Amino acid sequence: MIAFETLRARAAARKGGDAALAALMPAMKTPAELTAIPDDRWLSMISRCVFQAGFSWSVVEKKWPGFETAFWGFDPGRCRAMDDEAFDALLKDTGIIRNGAKVRSVPLNAALLMDLAAEHGSAGRCFADWPAEDYVGLLEMLKRRGDRLGGGAGAMAMRFMGRDGWVLSQAVVKALTGAGVVDGPVTSKTAQRAIQKAFSNWADESGAPFAHISRTLALSVD
Repeated sequence: MIAFETLRARAAARKGGDAALAALMPAMKTPAELTAIPDDRWLSMISRCVFQAGFSWSVVEKKWPGFETAFWGFDPGRCRAMDDEAFDALLKDTGIIRNGAKVRSVPLNAALLMDLAAEHGSAGRCFADWPAEDYVGLLEMLKRRGDRLGGGAGAMAMRFMGRDGWVLSQAVVKALTGAGVVDGPVTSKTAQRAIQKAFSNWADESGAPFAHISRTLALSVD
C-alpha cells in the first residue's frame, strides 16, 4: 500500500502547496462538541443528506427553511409519530421536495435516533463515542438500522456534522484503487474492511484524522 506521505505530496502538488492543501481540509468537532448537538439537529442533517441524494443541492439548500417548518423543526418525537394524514399533507406541501420515499425516511430515521438516544443517552453521544477503528461499523449501522442512509448519505451526514470519518466519493475510490487498497466495488464486506485498515494505517502513519485523509485522497487524483 502506498504511504500516505506520497499521497499527501501528490495532493499538495496539485493544489499549489502544503498551505493551500491544509486550507481545504474539513473542520472536525471534538467528542464533547458532538455529544452536545441536540438530536433534532442530527435528524435535520441526516434528512438533508437523504434529500440531497440525486437532487440538486442548491435546490435543497433553498428549500431547507421550508423543510424545517414542515417537519416541526425535526423534533424526533414529533417526526416519529407522523401519521398518514400528516404524511399526505407533506406530499402536497410545495415548500419541500415532495418525494414520498424520502419524506417517509424522516419518521424512520427519527425512530433510529430515538432508539440510539435510549441506548446511549443521546444520538450525538453514540456517534461521538463510536471507535475510530470501527468507523466502517458505524456506517453499516446507519445503513442497516436507518432508512436510505447507505450509498453515502450516512457518511455525508457524519461529515457535515463534524464527526471524523471518510466519504467514498468517486475521487476517493479512484485514489484507493490506485493505492492498491481495493480492486473493484467498495460495497463488499471485504472491501470495507480493507478500507478501514488502510485509513487506520494512514492515520497511525500521519496523525491525521480520517476526514483529512479522505479529502487528501480525493485531491491526489485527476
